[in-house]
Amino acid sequence: MTITCFDIGGSAIKGAVAADPAALTNLGRVDTPLDDFAAFIAAIAGMLAVGAADAASAVAISITGVVDPDTGIIKCANIPCIDGRTLGADLSASLRRKVLIANDADCFALAEAVAGAGRGHRIVFGAILGTGVGGGIVIDGRILEGTAGIAGEWGHGPAAATSAGDPPIAIPRFACGCGQVGCVDTIGGARGMERLHLHLHGETLRSTTIVANWLAGDAAAKRTIECLVDLLASPLALTVNIVGAGIVPVGGGLARVPELIARLDTEVRRRILRRTDRPLVVPGTLTVEPGLIGAAILGLSA
Repeated sequence: MTITCFDIGGSAIKGAVAADPAALTNLGRVDTPLDDFAAFIAAIAGMLAVGAADAASAVAISITGVVDPDTGIIKCANIPCIDGRTLGADLSASLRRKVLIANDADCFALAEAVAGAGRGHRIVFGAILGTGVGGGIVIDGRILEGTAGIAGEWGHGPAAATSAGDPPIAIPRFACGCGQVGCVDTIGGARGMERLHLHLHGETLRSTTIVANWLAGDAAAKRTIECLVDLLASPLALTVNIVGAGIVPVGGGLARVPELIARLDTEVRRRILRRTDRPLVVPGTLTVEPGLIGAAILGLSA
């Protein structure tokens, strides 16, 4: 069986044909039409034509946003033309194919659980530390779909501590884009790191610069990273305790800083109930197209 899989974000649509998640035939990428649904469908249809997959084959999509499994309605602020639509049904009717859709963090977690760092573990929590904070849960090779499509979202809810570091320093409860205050998303990820650095030192720097300065031994950056890890470790440890994850692969831009993930792993293992000397929080191993791999697994296992 061959399927066509897509990884769709606010900037680009990437496609591939897959008979096996380990062997993707890349179809390239096109810009994501943000405000024109007809153009959005046409972009996907055009890549399908390039792939020349069997007319009866399914389409599997990893996408930014959350799909309610009961209604099929997607909530996606990044792509306004699909927000509020029954996207799977609409695409299926237009493309005349079965269409499967999952959140991109869920697809990352699925890819790592089946083909990456999570192989051999029953329960995998995929943590995203990119621009913001997200996650997905995979149990026995299946994505856990929560009510309204929400599960694994450890980045949201007023869970961030109000002090961090040694010696402790007060941390404000920053407002979050989800409408709450004090979310982990506000102090984790790249934007959270930048917000923390500004709060601690009155200096506006990009996250890449803060990380580079930290690795070079800069004292201010060291303090920022210390507070960041302290603020992230407790909610992530709580998530591990609740979910029972055997491994936590990390994706997103900060996963490309192994020294940072190693620090976070040490702190999380110090705070969970289960005692282990083995790494728990680890960089994801599928650094090339995990979204497409996750979508391929989703489609091929349906």
